Parts: sequence; C-alpha cells; structure tokens
Amino acid sequence: MQDVSKQYGKDAQSVVALDRVSMGIAQGTFTAVMGPSGSGKSTFLHCAAGLDRPSSGAVYLGATNLAELKEARLTKLRRSRMGFVFQSFNLLPSLTVEQNITLPLRLDGKPANQGWLEHVVGQVGIADKLGQFPTQLSGGQQQRVAIARALITRPEVIFADEPTGALDPETARDVLGLLRQAVTDMHQTVVMVTHDPIAAAHTDRAIFLVGGRLTANLDAPDATQVSDVMAQLRRAA
Repeated sequence: MQDVSKQYGKDAQSVVALDRVSMGIAQGTFTAVMGPSGSGKSTFLHCAAGLDRPSSGAVYLGATNLAELKEARLTKLRRSRMGFVFQSFNLLPSLTVEQNITLPLRLDGKPANQGWLEHVVGQVGIADKLGQFPTQLSGGQQQRVAIARALITRPEVIFADEPTGALDPETARDVLGLLRQAVTDMHQTVVMVTHDPIAAAHTDRAIFLVGGRLTANLDAPDATQVSDVMAQLRRAA
C-alpha cells in the first residue's frame, strides 16, 4: 500500500477512514491488523484486498496495481490470487463441503486438483466431512471449510476478517493454529483483522491503526504486549 487514503462522503459530512497509509507485507508472513473501534481496520482490509477502491494512493499485489483494474479483472484476480476467511463463514448452505471448497475454482472454470484438495482438507481436518452440508457442521468445522476454500486456489495472500469472532475460545485457538500452520507449513501469506490480543499472539507482526493512520507495530507480539498497546491507543483515541 502506497500513500493510501479512503474518504467516505464529501465536504463537512466526509469521513476519512484511511489517512495516507503506506506499508508492505512480506510474502510468507502472518500479520494482525488491530486498533480501537472505528480506527480503519476493516477499510484497510477492504482496500488491501481490492474489495473497495482507495480515494488516493496505490495498492499492489506483487507487481499488479489493483486501482488500475476494471471490476471484471479485479473480480477474477480476487478469485484466483486471493483467499478470504470471514467471521460469518460465508458458506452456501445448498452446496456440500466439497462444493463450497472448490467453488472459487468452478467460478473460474478450472477443475480441482484432487491431490491438492485431499492435502488441504487433510491439513484442516475435514477430510471426512466432504459430503455433508454446512448446516450439519459446528461453527468451528464451518470455519475450517472456509479456510480450505481460501487455500484451494493456492492464493498469494489470504485475508481474514475477525475469523474467530463467532467461535468459542477453544475452537478459536484451533482455527488460529490452522492459519498459523498455513503460513509456517504451506508458505501462505495471511493478513488478519482482529481485536483479540490472544489471536494477535499467533502472528509474526501486529500493526495498529488509530484514526485511519498507522501508529505502531510489534514484531513477534505476545498477548500482554498487544493488550498494553491497545490500552494506550484507546486512551489516546
């Protein structure tokens, strides 16, 4: 992201959600995006993932400037070069687990590589659930399906938006372990928006936003460090 700003509305009614944000995320790393409520976390993720266009500045995935792409090409890029994991799982209830996982490939007109599919579902622990439907699964199992769907295209980056927000603590820990494993063992790049210091402790770096600006970062964060920084930022905000 190079000097990225995002403004909603105009004149006195406008809101600046991101204010000249510049940063890079290295391949094969796990990054937490944090900050108080209203700090710009979700806007950061939406602009970084090409789900929203910045008002100014540039967002690159590798050498590709997302702002230069028309919507059809941007949709194709998101489908093939990015993966997404959301708090609400976003699974289609009428599709089986296997069909949900392979949906990005089918939308792109590509067959699933059976060996890779078997590897992915084995890694996330749902190899015995492929014929079931989302309503037959627990929340944690549904999030495992969502992670498998994010991995199936072998994307360059996975964006996770509060992926443990709807889960109990034990299940959340399992899901975070899977995302950590995706980075460590499968050499993925993960960018995760979270408010949870414990979740951030699974990452390689935590970055902090306040008022749409990057204000701090921690390498190899632990939960206590993150909690301290968040408390300071809330007081400042």
